[in-house]
Amino acid sequence: MRIVFMGTPAFAVPSLLALLDGGHDVVSAVTQPDRPSGRGNKLTACPVKAAAVLRGVPVLQFERVRRRESVAALRALSPDLFVTAAFGQILSESVLAIPPLGTVNVHASLLPAYRGPAPINWCLIEGAAMTGVTTMMTDAGIDTGDILLRREIAIEPAETAGSLTERLALAGADLLAETLEKLARGSLSRVPQDHAKATRHPMLAKEHGRIDWTRSAVNIANLVRGVDPWPGAWTTLPAGGALKVWRASAREGHGAPGEVMYADGKRGMAVACGEGLLAITELQAPGARRMAAADYLRGHPMRAGDMLGVEAH
Repeated sequence: MRIVFMGTPAFAVPSLLALLDGGHDVVSAVTQPDRPSGRGNKLTACPVKAAAVLRGVPVLQFERVRRRESVAALRALSPDLFVTAAFGQILSESVLAIPPLGTVNVHASLLPAYRGPAPINWCLIEGAAMTGVTTMMTDAGIDTGDILLRREIAIEPAETAGSLTERLALAGADLLAETLEKLARGSLSRVPQDHAKATRHPMLAKEHGRIDWTRSAVNIANLVRGVDPWPGAWTTLPAGGALKVWRASAREGHGAPGEVMYADGKRGMAVACGEGLLAITELQAPGARRMAAADYLRGHPMRAGDMLGVEAH
């Protein structure tokens, strides 16, 4: 099979490598265009492009894959199959019609749950105990195509979106290899999704990281895990500026939502929530690096009774 692979972030790299290591003929890797990155806003290649270049795979970059010239370039490759993983663009019907074997997508959830562009983040934010990866046939909808294979993955107690992404990327690559092996043997079955059981969540924005102290400590601790490394959970300080929370856990206790219950160089910091306390062990102050909360508080005292995020109420 002649395969065109479409993907952009680090999550997609193991799937590309699985195709190459499995001996498949990857005729091109299609990615998003290079984007400005870092303090110097230097144009930087995405992880899939970097991996493809290292392995000698030709790269195509489209601002919009549904444009006429993009469709023509893809058609000229005469692919048998498209494989996508976190590509970041919706494929039009004219694109989907190109490969005779269709388009196989690697999605980081157990479909039909957590459709959309940020399934890993949202399963953590909502406190799920189990997630997984799904290979599916892409159709004109968003994550609505027939399911091919699924693999469940238990979520670890302290898992962050960053660490879970790494695990699901490897699991997705393994599942993709199994999917294509069964496709080649003609033993791959397609199961329509139960759309009545579908859940869909939006793309993450910075505002999704804002801590609402009226929520329970358990909910907020899940948020902290689910938005690490981006956008990060944050709240505002009494003097202004955003305080990011990187490590935290739920504790028993009570107080006014957002009220600092204790803050010292030994225990760290605890803030009252709508239910329980959030014990903060790692944070990042404006203009500073990530550090242990206790270390920060030795040089930047905070008092019990101070209120965080008061403008959020």
